[in-house]
Amino acid sequence: MVFIEVCIGSSCHLKGAPEIVELLEQNMKEQHLEDEIVLSGSFCLGKCNRVGVTITVNEEAHTGITRDNFRDFWNDVVLKAVEEGKGN
Repeated sequence: MVFIEVCIGSSCHLKGAPEIVELLEQNMKEQHLEDEIVLSGSFCLGKCNRVGVTITVNEEAHTGITRDNFRDFWNDVVLKAVEEGKGN
């Protein structure tokens, strides 16, 4: 199981957190990963960045996630975590 937590605090909210949550939900549904990923929100994760949203994947923080770099984040971080989780 992969645990994804999206910062929805005021700073990340203004930097696009609702849109990132929507992209995560959309990708999870399209790739039938609803049973592999637990998606939740959190107020400030303490890793504010000038650009983008902070997201933790299995407690590892990733900062600066935007619509522009979301595809790379999804492929390189999320899908990798899902594959690693299947090996356990």
